[in-house]
Amino acid sequence: MFTHNGHSQNSSEGPPEIVEIAFKAGRIGIYANEPKLPLKIEDLVVVEADKGNDLGRIIQTGQTFSYPGYDNGNGSDEKLKKVVRVATEEDLQKLNGNREEEENAVRLCKEKIVKHRLLMNLVDAEYQWDRNKLTFYFTSEQRVDFRKLVRDLASKFRTRIELRQVGVRDAAKHIQGYGACGCQLCCTVFLKKFENITTQYIKDQLIQTNPTRLTGVCGRLKCCLAFERDFYLDEMAKYPTAGQTIDTPNGKGRVEKVDIFNGVVYVNIGDGGIEKFKFEQLQEMAAS
Repeated sequence: MFTHNGHSQNSSEGPPEIVEIAFKAGRIGIYANEPKLPLKIEDLVVVEADKGNDLGRIIQTGQTFSYPGYDNGNGSDEKLKKVVRVATEEDLQKLNGNREEEENAVRLCKEKIVKHRLLMNLVDAEYQWDRNKLTFYFTSEQRVDFRKLVRDLASKFRTRIELRQVGVRDAAKHIQGYGACGCQLCCTVFLKKFENITTQYIKDQLIQTNPTRLTGVCGRLKCCLAFERDFYLDEMAKYPTAGQTIDTPNGKGRVEKVDIFNGVVYVNIGDGGIEKFKFEQLQEMAAS
């Protein structure tokens, strides 16, 4: 999709550059740099939004000749929204003001939730940069009829109100924080989308099941369980599997477990008990 170079290619010919832009809590969008501004990664820019403008940070730039939603003359009814301008100091002051007001919006919305006796947990609030929209993010284990709440909030804030239900992992991304490793949560730093982490990831990496150690602050299995899984699968594919019968220097035996880091295979030889062998040694026997 992208031809990445970190800087705008600013060509006077061909389709416009597109940029990937991040907003609050990792919300990401793709925009067309039709004004052909000399943009680079980390620049703050004002962009078109629903019924107004928004402000975000560029995280990737490049060019495309085909992108879903970009009307490049193929008759598509949809079109990417555009970059309007590089953010000014005044724009940034307005953004900072919005962030302060969002804290007040969260407080007031929580009061309204209690008033209407709604079973929902408010996570965060986000103003569109021009304040034409105020979005509240919440979690709930069931469907919530929040029509009265929306009317209350609209009369208070005098802007378009949107309530968006998110999952617990998205909630953690909004709240931010630190994991047991001492680092910022991966979802708040670099993860763009969540992978479906299952208990199979634990088995693939021969990790002892321990819910306390393997569960993130969101209450779900940690995203980092996916980071090294491919390495484990590649390495484990080279080794015999548990329960397999193999030849060893001391006779045939059944594989009990493998240690891919030390290159060792533990084999039950029967009356001789469990012995460990170097994997290279077993490979040589299998090849001869």
